[in-house]
Amino acid sequence: MSLKKLLFVTLTILFFQIISAQKNYQEFNYLGISGGIGFFDIETDNFLTEQGSSYIFAFTTRGMFYNNFDLIYGISFVQNGVGIFGNNPGDPSNNFQSQYVNYTIQAAQITLLASYNIVRNHLSLEAGPILNVNGRLKLDSNNFKDFILEGYETLKAEDIQNVSKVHFFLAGGITAGIENFRLGAQYQYGVTNLFNRLNDIDEIEKPEEEYDGHVSTVLLTAVIYF
Repeated sequence: MSLKKLLFVTLTILFFQIISAQKNYQEFNYLGISGGIGFFDIETDNFLTEQGSSYIFAFTTRGMFYNNFDLIYGISFVQNGVGIFGNNPGDPSNNFQSQYVNYTIQAAQITLLASYNIVRNHLSLEAGPILNVNGRLKLDSNNFKDFILEGYETLKAEDIQNVSKVHFFLAGGITAGIENFRLGAQYQYGVTNLFNRLNDIDEIEKPEEEYDGHVSTVLLTAVIYF
């Protein structure tokens, strides 16, 4: 199933879940829309990376679970950018055209967070798992597809685009505001290996150890509840 089809199916399922939840728990069940920006990087010993930007848009639902605990679930659409250092093979000195090659990776996330209300409707701590389904680590420009990545002799920038697609993240953060509007900060860490799929591609140059990389993202968000 393509990423676009998966996003459509996931959003449809979530929509009907939210409608059902609104009917059954109208007394305390908020439907929200959120968005934000952040900072994205890949923690790895295989490449020299440069932190890029993140953009997120989400549909979310917050409902009372038990005492001071709420449950938050929803779907997010995320676009992340990251730079990986490479050298132009057409420049013998590698002095003037060595630079960070920019990539973009898009994803859909299904989120389930537990929220502890320090002050009900005003301040809460949130944590939980995220299922992340992403597309390719896509080059922003084909002009850099033949760049050789730093630390390798033949590994091209285009060779690492087919990264693993399904991942589990752990997230933690804080939100503050009023009943219908909150600002938040969240940290996401990828438990699974983004580069694991590269280890199964025989045609590309391999490092001494296996390819290994874990996503690290800081997000600053705002949410409106209806």
